Amino acid sequence: MADDALSEAWEKAANDITKGKNEGALQTLRAADPQAIEPMTARLVGEATWNIAKINESKSDYRKAAMFLREASKKNPKDKKTSSLYNKILNEMQDKRISETVIPRMFNNGGPTLAGIVVIFGVFLVVLAILAGANNPGSSNQSNVVMEITWTDANNVDHTGKIWIEFYDDETPMHAESFRANAEADRYDGTIFHRIVDGFMIQGGDFENGDGSGAHAGKFFGWCDQGMGNFAQTDDCRTDMTKWVIPAEFGQTHEPGTIAAARSPNENSAGGQFYLVDSNGAYSLDGSYTAFGKAYRGEIDGVSTSGIEVIDAISQVECKGANDDTCRDPPQQNSGDPDVGSQVTAKSVHPVTVVSVELIDAEDPWYKFW
Repeated sequence: MADDALSEAWEKAANDITKGKNEGALQTLRAADPQAIEPMTARLVGEATWNIAKINESKSDYRKAAMFLREASKKNPKDKKTSSLYNKILNEMQDKRISETVIPRMFNNGGPTLAGIVVIFGVFLVVLAILAGANNPGSSNQSNVVMEITWTDANNVDHTGKIWIEFYDDETPMHAESFRANAEADRYDGTIFHRIVDGFMIQGGDFENGDGSGAHAGKFFGWCDQGMGNFAQTDDCRTDMTKWVIPAEFGQTHEPGTIAAARSPNENSAGGQFYLVDSNGAYSLDGSYTAFGKAYRGEIDGVSTSGIEVIDAISQVECKGANDDTCRDPPQQNSGDPDVGSQVTAKSVHPVTVVSVELIDAEDPWYKFW
């Protein structure tokens, strides 16, 4: 029988789920029953994760939710609500053409299936590859990241949000690796989004100067900032990280939610700065700037949403414009606008701060995935 503390956690989590605060519910359940031993915990985790999956349309979240509901049903087969939820999510996944697992059945009636034989052989090859790669210090860590941000909206209300980001490791390996390295070194913690343009993007990551004039790459990729707008492929700056830059890796589109690398006019000058594209997209930048990942989930004040919604909310903060409070780039010359040449129109009245950027460890055990 569950103790009072666990029962209270279930009640709080259930209320949070009803209010749409699914991430908050998961946090409560993690603290109360971290391995989801109790069937009620597993059921509530499944419900909350299912709600998140409906928002971000993540196949992995659908599978995760189904797994928890399946486990809850196994532990308490008499619970009709759990059985009903499990059947409903399976039907929804079938409609969306999402398989319950990504791995085919490997054993049947005590013996391996054809798929099982193939997988066993494949595992053998993977083990060999891992052993070979263990001696390669350049092996890339393909973790995702979660970025926590605070801001004050145009009505003077404070908010806390999170954005989960995945990277295009196959297409833009250097930019992905650089961002992870800077994040792992905590360089982004406490930085601000120094340039905000409503209807376009929010830009940050300048951990050196905070104004868009600094921030080096997280690793050395054989390219250096030689000063005076010159960037070259050379080993000259290998021991001076402040000169490290990343060469262009163009090719990915600037769809809504994209994370991309800011740079100077030289296409091989990207460093640590980045920008997040809002719901309008920024397709005019395709082929000129490196888009290296995408926001796939978000949270605002404990309520699950899409990463794009978080970006949109931040892009609508109050800025220091002369004619209105809309965040925008400085006007062009000869426009008659008194803010020509000034950057204040893209600077928020209240700082939009990156509290932390953390790598999501892919090696955590299954019960830490929720």
